[in-house]
Amino acid sequence: MSYLLPHLHSGWEVDQAIVTEEDRVVVIRFGRDDDATCMIQDEVLANIAEKVRNFAVIYLVDIEEVPDFNNMYELYDDCTTMFFFRNKHIMVDCGTGDNNKINWALTDKQELIDIIELVYRGARKGRGLVVSPKDYSTKYRY
Repeated sequence: MSYLLPHLHSGWEVDQAIVTEEDRVVVIRFGRDDDATCMIQDEVLANIAEKVRNFAVIYLVDIEEVPDFNNMYELYDDCTTMFFFRNKHIMVDCGTGDNNKINWALTDKQELIDIIELVYRGARKGRGLVVSPKDYSTKYRY
């Protein structure tokens, strides 16, 4: 399903996507297109892209093609989803201890929509950290 979403193919493209979007949340899935976890996440992202288009834009970045951010964002997991708003990284507290990113596939479309909407509302109010409506600390084991 990764072919349904726009890919960013260089560090410059990633930077431009984050810097130039002024009114919507930039959702970036970092990972490998052929990874099973990323395939699940990409399918969910593709299914919600139209529903969140008024307040979010979704991009995919293959961390092997664009390794520029691997150290900066500690992209060591198979699939990582991050959020940016007006050139600022927005953290999400999901109860897992890692507020910088979501490093598992969210399979429930409505849950992901709710998180993106929460990020949008919090970021518009100037918050750099928002608390997820659901605690994922026991749902996903690493």
